[in-house]
Amino acid sequence: KAAGILTFTALAVGLFSLFFWSVVAGQSFVFAMTMAITVLVIACPHALGLAIPTVSTIATTLAVKNGVFLKDLAKLEVIKKATYVIFDKTGTLTKGEFGVTSSSSSKVLQIAASLEVHSSHVIGLSIVKYAKERGIAVKPIVNFKNLAGKGVEGLIGKVKYTVGNLRLMEEKGLSADWEADGNTTVFVADGKNILGTISLSDQIKPESAQAIKNLHKLGVKAAMVTGDNRLVADGVGKQLGIDTVFAEVLPADKYKYVKDLQEKGEIVMMVGDGVNDAPALKQANVGVAIGAGTDVAVEAGDVVLTRSNPEDVVRLIVLSRKVYRKMVENLLWATGYNVLAIPAAAGLFIPFGFQLTPGIGAFLMSLSSVIVVINAMALKKIKLDV
Repeated sequence: KAAGILTFTALAVGLFSLFFWSVVAGQSFVFAMTMAITVLVIACPHALGLAIPTVSTIATTLAVKNGVFLKDLAKLEVIKKATYVIFDKTGTLTKGEFGVTSSSSSKVLQIAASLEVHSSHVIGLSIVKYAKERGIAVKPIVNFKNLAGKGVEGLIGKVKYTVGNLRLMEEKGLSADWEADGNTTVFVADGKNILGTISLSDQIKPESAQAIKNLHKLGVKAAMVTGDNRLVADGVGKQLGIDTVFAEVLPADKYKYVKDLQEKGEIVMMVGDGVNDAPALKQANVGVAIGAGTDVAVEAGDVVLTRSNPEDVVRLIVLSRKVYRKMVENLLWATGYNVLAIPAAAGLFIPFGFQLTPGIGAFLMSLSSVIVVINAMALKKIKLDV
């Protein structure tokens, strides 16, 4: 926009110079044309047109080197203003590699594994893996049904079994004699009674705590959204220093929590890696997808992290702020140059004994462009540390 305004300004001032010096001031046409040409030479090509593209080009390269792929460069201006970052828990803040810590019995484990072998959820896959390691054979299932964000169910023989979280058990009218231990608990029921439980734990990524700490240093709050029960979610949130924890969230409802924060005036970044995160990534002011996640999440995100490292979110915010600062510096320099150079080229300072020739104008134009490029290239040396 600024470069467009400059183009018309330069043409207008050039024509005015031609008219003024030839008609009003009574100078020769050659002199008037020289003034007009000097105006055009000093303004185009120009630093104002290079101010943003040079910074953007270097920013893209710098981002990739730091594990960030920017699908939409315009989002840099939004990222720098972010006030809240919402992280999906599993696979983003945690490793997403659940390990079974305990099981009520081999029968309970066999039933769960038989149903979960048809599931693609990371918890289900972990149960199946654990059962196979212990030589427990799975039984054939019919009428398998996936209950999004809750669990699975199906028939083994003539008995209908349900495997899922506490919410699912409550919906089935089954009361759980369950002592919360901070782990993720999966319940196994036969339709009449809860037969037992399987406990799993998911390790927190070592980088997660530092990422949250650094976000706070930048003045940005952090939230976590998960389908886990409140106890497990709060435990993880406390370990990491999360400001807000959204627990027991259905996959289809994640975007609602993003929207709620936006309605409170927050600029929200959403970070996730799963198919279920796609609506939330789209709803957020900036969607950040984990590159190691699903194709759907990557497609929905504005930014893709090529590594599964939460600290790259911090680097992204630092990058956006430093890049924006460079853009502003370049624009201020280019604008200040124009404010002085164009009037000087038009002959405004001739009464004071100073006149710009086309040759000097070309030199100053080139010099201003070089300064802008050098300032942009300084980005290569910056460190994206907090």
